Amino acid sequence: MDKQLANQIMNPAILNNTLTLVPVTEKNLEKYVDVGVKSYCEHYLHLWENEDPTPYISHGLTTEVVERELKDPNAVNYLVNLNEETVGILKLVKNCGIDEISDADALKAEKIYLLKEHSGKGIGKQLLQFIEETARGLNKKVVWLDAMQKGKPVHFYQKNGYVIKRESEVVLPNAKPSEKPMWILTKTL
Repeated sequence: MDKQLANQIMNPAILNNTLTLVPVTEKNLEKYVDVGVKSYCEHYLHLWENEDPTPYISHGLTTEVVERELKDPNAVNYLVNLNEETVGILKLVKNCGIDEISDADALKAEKIYLLKEHSGKGIGKQLLQFIEETARGLNKKVVWLDAMQKGKPVHFYQKNGYVIKRESEVVLPNAKPSEKPMWILTKTL
């Protein structure tokens, strides 16, 4: 990775005059976890038995998990800030293949979570554009992500050029069987 791209990934990215992405560090890690948990719970409690998302939270949104991610050069975590307010989180996995697509050719958008009050305002579209620009800067050929089969996100991704590659499912315990089906979506760059 060239130095310019490394700086782009590790420095705040200004998406427009009010929207910025701030890299997560030990100093702002708690904010990332808090906003991640809140935004996840606002959108996805219905997936879990007794509306208890503990299996997901303990797997991907604890201080300990994010501290490990910060030490992993393959993971990049951001706070999504609107003006000075954190309104969401973003996690990318820089070298993450899927099926026949190699790690070298694919970037995964692993977490794109926005607080409910900030959904539907065009922030997600700007985040996708940033993700795709980052992937191009890393010479990736594909961006991919998982989305629940039910609900609006899959339509949002399709509207933005992502196509369904294949089925997947939530594999964590206590997900409602009817809510487990997911799609893996890809976008060729």
